[in-house]
Amino acid sequence: MTKQKTDSSHKVLSTNRKAFYDYMIEEKVEAGIVLVGTEVKALREGRLNLKESYAAIINGKAILHNCHIGTYSHGNLMNHEPLRPRTLLLHKKEIERLTEKVQQKGLTLVPLRLYFNDKGRVKLEIALARGKKTYDRRETIKKREAGREIDRAMKESRS
Repeated sequence: MTKQKTDSSHKVLSTNRKAFYDYMIEEKVEAGIVLVGTEVKALREGRLNLKESYAAIINGKAILHNCHIGTYSHGNLMNHEPLRPRTLLLHKKEIERLTEKVQQKGLTLVPLRLYFNDKGRVKLEIALARGKKTYDRRETIKKREAGREIDRAMKESRS
């Protein structure tokens, strides 16, 4: 398993913030992604949407579905299809381990963010996640609001 480094050299293209709201993240994994040239150029233009996307393991291959990468503005007839399924690059043992965990009840593979690493390669951070119930979401909102109130109080006490 590849450990994720939070480093300033990563240029984050898109973050799936709704995933943090809808799912409890249990484990994160970094994966490469197979792209064609116009997709990389469109990513550099910022034409990406990770909402509603998900990863699945089919026939021993990890595949990203419903990830919308818009068409490249200077592309021609050779432009890519925006919603095509894209293969994720993972080691065989990682795929087997993720397959076992996904077969457990309630776990799914959710993309969290897409970014360029320090070598200029496009990487996708996927997570093993468990869906939240409605009361879990309400609890998350309460914690976030309480944290904001504490921050406001601390800021007012400083000034």
